[in-house]
Amino acid sequence: MAPGVSNEKKTDDEQSSKDNFIHLCNPHLEKMKEDILYHFALGTGTHDFPALFGDVKFVCVGGSPSRMRAFIAYIAEELGLGSPGCDYPNICAGTDRYAMYKVGPVLSVSHGMGIPSISIMLHELIKLLYHAKCSNITIVRIGTSGGIGLEPGSVVITRQSVDATFKPQFEQVILGKTVIRSTNLDEQLAKELMQCSKEIGQFNTVIGNTMCTLDFYEGQGRLDGAICLYNEEEKLQYLKEAYDSGVRNIEMESSVFAAMCNLSGVKVEDPVLAGVCGGLTLAGHHAPTKAGLSLPLLSWAGERKYNKRLVGQDKDRERSLTNRLDLKKINLIFCQSDQSRVMRNKTKS
Repeated sequence: MAPGVSNEKKTDDEQSSKDNFIHLCNPHLEKMKEDILYHFALGTGTHDFPALFGDVKFVCVGGSPSRMRAFIAYIAEELGLGSPGCDYPNICAGTDRYAMYKVGPVLSVSHGMGIPSISIMLHELIKLLYHAKCSNITIVRIGTSGGIGLEPGSVVITRQSVDATFKPQFEQVILGKTVIRSTNLDEQLAKELMQCSKEIGQFNTVIGNTMCTLDFYEGQGRLDGAICLYNEEEKLQYLKEAYDSGVRNIEMESSVFAAMCNLSGVKVEDPVLAGVCGGLTLAGHHAPTKAGLSLPLLSWAGERKYNKRLVGQDKDRERSLTNRLDLKKINLIFCQSDQSRVMRNKTKS
């Protein structure tokens, strides 16, 4: 039997009464005396994973190390787990590949840029959560993307991650054979995030598909790369087809994120790992400017300092929302509010 995987069938009532643990789809791990998470500089033989990470319930991942450090500092203060100026050491300081920060039940991890980088990180993150015996985990990606047919500052919550041909699948070659995996995300979590946005009532938020590409330039139809053998008319036609298929933003990580979370226990009706993608759009792909923001996990608005006023203008209302909403909703509020501040600053300038 593979670690964490049970063949025993349970009724819905039995399942709902128990904690949901991480599933590992790898029977070979049972034979290993030690599991070394090489790119985290952590290992089961040198670190007590349950003691270090056993209380984790929410994992937020994003591309930039500095962004994820800023996020953990913000969340720590908002949840009353820290104060301004607190130092949050990088748990992965023994390597320069990824950065990891923790406060209370929240883990914040950087994943770099693109499918290969986030894939490596997810393999080791999922094993970390498994070895720590974590249960009822929610994972949210805070990442950047470009919007299609949306006003700058809009928030996109991902329904499905699709490939460059608009199919909801992740294709990977394993041992010379093409393997196709589902990229559906947690529908209920997406609805909760949308409801959160409605309660805030200050930001344009949509649920749509997110297209995951293999690169930033040609794969996304940009005209300013070192190589570009198509014209602007062809680019716009492709983006129109993407929009008509339901795509609202483009990035480079969502497909493998969704696929790996699904294989590790994500279930739409009863998720173990709840993967949601979403994003903020700074500039649409129809515009001549370059980048935007996206979130098939959640998207983020740049590397900027954050302050107490991000969640709302009224502090009492902010505290009420923080108490009423769980962390995955707070993430969306944070993301949206940061973008609102950015747009205000641009207007002033």
